[in-house]
Amino acid sequence: MWRGPVVQARKNAVNAVKWKIFSLHAKLIAIAAVKWWDPDQNPALYAAIHTAKKAWVPNDNIDRAIKKWTWEDKSATQISEIIYEWYAPGGIAVMVSTLTDNKNRTVANMRHIFSKYGWTLWETWAVSWMFNRAWVIFIDPNNHSFESIEELVYETSAQDIINDESYIKIITSVEDFLEVEKFLQEKGIEIMESKLDFIPNNEMEVTEFEKALKFTKMMEAFDNDEDVNIVSTNEIITIDLQKEVDDFIEKNTFRT
Repeated sequence: MWRGPVVQARKNAVNAVKWKIFSLHAKLIAIAAVKWWDPDQNPALYAAIHTAKKAWVPNDNIDRAIKKWTWEDKSATQISEIIYEWYAPGGIAVMVSTLTDNKNRTVANMRHIFSKYGWTLWETWAVSWMFNRAWVIFIDPNNHSFESIEELVYETSAQDIINDESYIKIITSVEDFLEVEKFLQEKGIEIMESKLDFIPNNEMEVTEFEKALKFTKMMEAFDNDEDVNIVSTNEIITIDLQKEVDDFIEKNTFRT
């Protein structure tokens, strides 16, 4: 059987993901560069470049992003971070950080996604008071024990360390992130991922299948939107319920 369309579709999907990653990192660099073009004197820019390189963003992309905010690129459009907040019945809160050069397009897309899955846009500060902005460092528990990482973290300015089933999570302030990450790397700790995030102060469990299904589909829609940078929620879905939802989506997804 001829499988060309399927193979090409997979390639297109991979390229789309790569393009979004590169695009978001470029936007983060451009926003950070407005404070000052020199990363050695601009910690925010240094961190943005550092994380972009870890994501294999080409140096040419990084240089172009810096020029967008230093006005060397006269044709560059202004990039802004816009944060949207939603609150669902039962106490589930969602914060979505977007990086955009077209506010009208972005707000239309955000309203469409939330309304499609039964949520309503709230005013600023509707749920943001329930979250703290911080950097999160993820470490594979198969490579390092929680006890050994915890002992090292006590020597840093990290705010918290959490032992999850899939990873060890270290939370730091925005200002202390680079220092903590560098310390761990010097100790030979392999880092899975590090990213800026919004950490919820409380958590709410989703127990109904239909609600978990809608929530999962909504998160997929955000993941596919070109302007979405960070999506943070305070929901908890058990592993068994999430597997049930994922299996249902897999069985009901049309494939060419």
